[in-house]
Amino acid sequence: MTASHPNRAPRLLALSGSAREGSINGKLVAVAAAKATALGAEVTSVDLRALALPVFDADLIAAEGLPAGARQLRDLMAAHDGVLLASPEYNALPTPLLINALDWLSVVQAEGDLPGGTVATAGKPVGLMAASPGALGGVRALPIVRTFLSTNFAMVVVPEQVGVPAADQQFMAPGRLASDALDQMLDRLVASVVRQANWRLQG
Repeated sequence: MTASHPNRAPRLLALSGSAREGSINGKLVAVAAAKATALGAEVTSVDLRALALPVFDADLIAAEGLPAGARQLRDLMAAHDGVLLASPEYNALPTPLLINALDWLSVVQAEGDLPGGTVATAGKPVGLMAASPGALGGVRALPIVRTFLSTNFAMVVVPEQVGVPAADQQFMAPGRLASDALDQMLDRLVASVVRQANWRLQG
C-alpha cells in the first residue's frame, strides 16, 4: 500500500513516443494533459529526446556508468502518481525512442531514498493513446506497449484507450479533438487515470 496523501492533487507525467517538431502524438498527449489539469491534476510534460539517452547497451554502463537521463526519468516516475502516454506506431511497433527510454529506466537501481526504475512505476496507472494520419489511428502498437508496461514495469494500464485516425484533421481547437466521439473517449481515458491516481493517494 502506498502512503496516504489525501490533501494534494495527483501528479501525472505526460509522455509522447515521438519527439519530432509538430508531432501529432505530442499534440494528442498535450490535449490529454489539458483535460487532466481541468480535473485537478498537476501535469508534467516530458520530452524523451531531451533525456539524451544513447541506444541501450549494457557495455556502455560498464564503461561510462548510467546515463544521467535514465536517472532523471526514474526520478520523474518516482515523483508522479500516473502517466498519460501517447505511443505512435512505427511499422506496427512502438517507437525506438519510447522503447529505448523504458529499457534504460528498467536498469536504474535504487539509490538512497529513491527506488529502482521498475519500483518507481509499480502500481501506477497509465493511459494509452495513439494518433496517426492513417485509418487505424496507431492502435496496432498499443497492445505491445500495454504488455510491456504491465509485465515489465507492473503498471496498471487502464482499460480505456484511444486511437485517433486521420489525426492531421483532429487538432483544430485548443484543448479538444475535432471529433466529438473521439474527444469523449479521451475524456474517459483521462478521467480513469486521474481517478486511479487519486485512489493511490488516498492509500
